[in-house]
Amino acid sequence: MKNIGYLAQDISILHRQYYKDTREEFNEINLNPTAACILLAVSDYENISQNQVARSLVIDKGLATREINKMEKLQYLTKTDGAGKTKILNLTKEGQSVVETVQTIRSQWWEDRFAKSGITPDSPLVSSIEAVVSTIVGPINEN
Repeated sequence: MKNIGYLAQDISILHRQYYKDTREEFNEINLNPTAACILLAVSDYENISQNQVARSLVIDKGLATREINKMEKLQYLTKTDGAGKTKILNLTKEGQSVVETVQTIRSQWWEDRFAKSGITPDSPLVSSIEAVVSTIVGPINEN
């Protein structure tokens, strides 16, 4: 059995390959994979703040802000004032349409990878990875 420490390297390989393989498809909708993940987070959680998006994706707040500002200019999402300095994010109609495309791109890539490897979506591997991620990210609703 391979040392568990190599798991991080293997996950990084998957991450980089996903970005490489999907770059052109995301470019067609004026997104990069990080921006696509932000849109998915906004779609998944009603009234999510910029800070919650950054925390849920484990990305720098500055990067989140830059990508969110780009998507606001593309009219994919809107920002509204929340409590204090908090900015609440919501998808526009066009953003909702783009999210559907993003979900298709992401799902197809993973379905292809799973099919090639023989792993099914209900594999214990999937729930194990989700469990580890939840220890890092925690609940989205907390500030």
